[in-house]
Amino acid sequence: MKKLLLESIFPNARRLHTGGLTANTTLARYCSNNRLSLHIHRAMHAVIDRHKNHGIHFHILAECLRLSGSDHLHSGTVVGKLEGERDITMRFVNLMREDYIEENRTRSIFFTRDYASMPGIMPVASNRIHVWHVPALVEISGDDSCFQFGGSTLGHS
Repeated sequence: MKKLLLESIFPNARRLHTGGLTANTTLARYCSNNRLSLHIHRAMHAVIDRHKNHGIHFHILAECLRLSGSDHLHSGTVVGKLEGERDITMRFVNLMREDYIEENRTRSIFFTRDYASMPGIMPVASNRIHVWHVPALVEISGDDSCFQFGGSTLGHS
């Protein structure tokens, strides 16, 4: 585990770090104790949660990552590469932010959740978004979100 912590703090560009919820919780505790934030990517999104006939639903994955201590999570954008239906994407975003979630079977919330003082996760919109998407992103996600712009910004004029 010490090797995982060291490699996560001082990453090597040639290595990909993946881990389960136990590793995530360990990293989250380390980051919290050292005033660092833990950013989570949606690795294997298409395999784990995007296919409608198998895998787990993304809001379950998001909740597990919240409970294990993540700070930021790629939530989808409605526009760009991680685009999806607006209502579904906002369901993820709201589940990541809200402190108290009432049972609502139409939203696939089968029991009430009270997170009390447990912090939420900052939704991150990224992947093939550019500055022209900013008005739509702010309208969809609000101003309490993180937008990451990369190569797509440079690729559009």
